[in-house]
Amino acid sequence: MLSRSILVLYVSIITIMSAATIAEKYRGSDFVADAVYGSWWFAVMWALLAAAGVAYIVKRRIRRASVLLLHGSFVVILLGALLTHVSASQGTMRLRLGETTDTYEVNSKDGNTSLRLPFKLRLKSFDVRYHDGTTAAADYITQITLTDGDKTIDGEVSMNNVFSYKSVRFYQMSYYPDMRGSVLAVNRDPWGIPVTYFGYALLFIAVVWMLIDPKGPYRRLLRSDIVRKGMMTVALLAGTTFVAHGATTLPKETADRFGRLYVLYNNRVCPLQTLAIDFTKKLCGSSSYGGYTPEQVLMGFVMWPDEWSREPLLRLKGGALRDRLQLPERCSVNTFFNDIMGGYIIGPYLNEYYNGNNDEFHRQVADVDARIQLVMDLRRGKLLKVFPYTCGGKTTWYAPTDNMPDSLVDPAHRQYMQNVFSLIYQEALAGNMASVDNIAGKMLRYQQKNGGSSLPSDVQTRAERLYNAVPFATILFMLNLFMGFATLFAVLWLMTRPTRRRLRGSMLMKIAAAVMLFSFAALTLCVALRWMIRGTVPMANGYETMLLMAWIIMAASLLLCRRFAIVLTFGFIMSGFFLLVSHISQMDPQITHIMPVLASPLLSIHVSVIMAAFALLSLTFVCGLMALLLRCVMGSRAPGLGDRLYALRALSQLFYYPALAALAVGIFVGAVWANVSWGTYWSWDAKEVWALITFMVYAVAAHRVSLPFMRGPMAWHVFMVAAFATILMTYFGVNYFLGGMHSYA
Repeated sequence: MLSRSILVLYVSIITIMSAATIAEKYRGSDFVADAVYGSWWFAVMWALLAAAGVAYIVKRRIRRASVLLLHGSFVVILLGALLTHVSASQGTMRLRLGETTDTYEVNSKDGNTSLRLPFKLRLKSFDVRYHDGTTAAADYITQITLTDGDKTIDGEVSMNNVFSYKSVRFYQMSYYPDMRGSVLAVNRDPWGIPVTYFGYALLFIAVVWMLIDPKGPYRRLLRSDIVRKGMMTVALLAGTTFVAHGATTLPKETADRFGRLYVLYNNRVCPLQTLAIDFTKKLCGSSSYGGYTPEQVLMGFVMWPDEWSREPLLRLKGGALRDRLQLPERCSVNTFFNDIMGGYIIGPYLNEYYNGNNDEFHRQVADVDARIQLVMDLRRGKLLKVFPYTCGGKTTWYAPTDNMPDSLVDPAHRQYMQNVFSLIYQEALAGNMASVDNIAGKMLRYQQKNGGSSLPSDVQTRAERLYNAVPFATILFMLNLFMGFATLFAVLWLMTRPTRRRLRGSMLMKIAAAVMLFSFAALTLCVALRWMIRGTVPMANGYETMLLMAWIIMAASLLLCRRFAIVLTFGFIMSGFFLLVSHISQMDPQITHIMPVLASPLLSIHVSVIMAAFALLSLTFVCGLMALLLRCVMGSRAPGLGDRLYALRALSQLFYYPALAALAVGIFVGAVWANVSWGTYWSWDAKEVWALITFMVYAVAAHRVSLPFMRGPMAWHVFMVAAFATILMTYFGVNYFLGGMHSYA
């Protein structure tokens, strides 16, 4: 009876949380915060679940220390959350330069309430620090003076740098547009934070202990005959010119010289080649057009814009726009400008889009407009910020059409910036490509002389050009998926043969291991190049986390393939699909400076540990699919099927236990980072909630002894296949449907 009550409560909480994330999309965050997450009945449900869990442990007389510590840590974390809920206060403090205050505002249902601190703060200064030569913020820094009676303390608050005094924590939140004021988040939580952090510490110890406990399920699994003797392999395998399309541009070699120049693009100084690739991809849907390199396409628009505006290089992705306006799949820029029809033909539809009409046709209109505006910005010279000028120790990058005040730019430099492209056009028109090459070389030397510290290093430049030259994700997803399905079909074919083919199977997996090693090395190079280019760990957006998950899966496959050869098949398939998603999705692969709040080592740990957990759990999903496929191919009563299902479950559990531990650690490291960065360790954001749901769903499989329906191998595999839906929802559903603070991830 008690176990059934726990199960009902457990499932009810998961169902309520999942429904709340959907309700939040349509009713707003404030509604679900009041109606669900902040309600008394929701807190009571968690309290009842904790009490029932403790009662069940006492009733069953469970004495294993690792189990007691693990479940005890959750009780402590819930206690800390309760203390925060009933005793903490959060608000904002607005500081103006030179002014002193001891009050902060707290938002409540009845409006804003002012509370008083037992000390005073005075704003000494506020500053925004930028990455050299750009307008991309690197940090926001508030200098304050704290006065407590006769005691005076100078302090600093910045992103990921909390100032604490007497259990009051101050976080950088915002600032005034005139740069003479700062807005700090205030968090008074003297009891909840230390208790919660103590719970996190207990949880970390418990999950590590769970993996190393000699009497625990994971160590017993490692001692089993199936794992020790590598029986996965036996059970699963050993049984078995310059003109194209009429447009003019520069020769490839000359265009490449311009690609080696630097440009300020996306608030980052990078090779012009990077801008050319992004420009061409956005217009054409690929990194080349008609045999032209991206540099040739870009320079064609710069030098001969009228000719290139007649080129049919705009690829229309969807059918709604083409059908309604009777357009071909590829159109020119000029297609959308028609004097007879009144100028910009999609202009009226664009206004409808901005007025709230968001159907498929209008979304496609907005997409085409964004690409046409990119061409217009290039024609107006706005994209060509290739001229650095340093004045007063500050480097600014100018485009030839930018406003250059006499007080900031020397007249001789201004004249050079404004006229050099006209000179290039004249020489190119005359066919003097040697002279054009010479001008490009002089422009590069000008940049090196005037760019100062804003220029990337030679190593970063070479890394970015190599990264631009090789489409890693495209090549590797095709290779990995081909190898995955090839080895899968080979394994299934060998298993159905009447005779043993150990030699063939062994040779097949040796070849697969060599290919996996090559693919892993290539992806490692890809990740390393992105790391070198930006200077921070590449895990700040969806594209990079897809690469990281593929990398982790391949690393795990290589580590385990000598004992369990079938892991290579799983590794190829899952890494291939992750790389495929990074290739075909709308994730932006551009390398940019990350937001200041994301520049934290805790975030790197949080993302990498979570991605490792997801990668390992995806392998349990493939094990489950393999089990279902085996049952379909061999039949439910086939001889030897049971052994294979048990072997697959052992392999699945080999991934499952470390994954569950990593998921728990990753979630709560993320909570610590959020507390350091945002002032609250749990905001009930959709991504946070679904990560918790994922953990709770997968944690069910760890209780096979208490849940009879989970004891059979087939039930395990079916559960792992079904549970994978929570990972898909956490990663893709939140990003593309629910949204929230984590929707960039």
